[in-house]
Amino acid sequence: MKLKDLGEFNFINRISKAIKLSSQVVKGIGDDAAVLKYTKDKYLLFTTDMLLEGKHFYKGSSAGLVGGKALSSNISDIAAMGGIPKFAVISIGFTGSMNFKYADELYKGIRKVADKFSVDLVGGDTVGSNKIIINIALIGEVEIKNLALRSKAKEKDAIFVTGNIGGSIKLKHLNFTPRLKEARFLVKNFKINSMIDISDALLADLGHILEESNKGAMIYEKMIPVSKDAIDFDSAIRDGEDFELIFTLSEKQADRLENIWPFKTKLSRIGKICNAHKGFSLIRKSGKSKKIKPTGFTHF
Repeated sequence: MKLKDLGEFNFINRISKAIKLSSQVVKGIGDDAAVLKYTKDKYLLFTTDMLLEGKHFYKGSSAGLVGGKALSSNISDIAAMGGIPKFAVISIGFTGSMNFKYADELYKGIRKVADKFSVDLVGGDTVGSNKIIINIALIGEVEIKNLALRSKAKEKDAIFVTGNIGGSIKLKHLNFTPRLKEARFLVKNFKINSMIDISDALLADLGHILEESNKGAMIYEKMIPVSKDAIDFDSAIRDGEDFELIFTLSEKQADRLENIWPFKTKLSRIGKICNAHKGFSLIRKSGKSKKIKPTGFTHF
């Protein structure tokens, strides 16, 4: 069997079953970041993201934006756990024929994001490569009481999304702001039952919450905020790299959230969590209900 036949997430599930974890690990594979024991009131968060030329950016892409994306995508993962980013190491593969100015601008892009979010760049590695490869590993921390996971969604929870969805290929995939301030506001002021950032697609990433929480969901076409850059609604909910937040909380808390949301960032209630046996449904503007699969971007 080839990897493309097995699929990305089946491969991840396959290798995760063979891994034995120590008692220091609170949460391993299966969330936006690993959760590790740290102090009596905080956990460490540990995440990593890799960008590959031709997959996540292209040869003509702005070096500064590529570097910024490499760190921002990791910060987005820490935000989805309710945490704060702290320390990063950077590993990059460059071609020897590359103009050094491009490499310099790429690192400047990383430093710009690091400065904005108070992340210390503490090391890394550089190797020769046929294509540009960037891998950043990021450590963060979160108060134990504020940790947000994918696996705690509850029946009747309201489902929210920040920002607009779809069309990220136009520019947003390279030029976005991780929703760190928004996530910290949420976990400090509300009981967030589940949260994830949108990297694969709205459908795929909400599907991760449903799988980890063993729940179903109903989402409403008329409530989903589609970007003007999206081709259409159906592509928008399957596009990746929006880097927005999807989260769930009780209906009572949802009403209060809508009344006190302090950010310019759009906030949209798009549906509700239901029992697993009801599955995953999309309610069209016509009122017709359609069963859907949590599809989105996959690497193979």
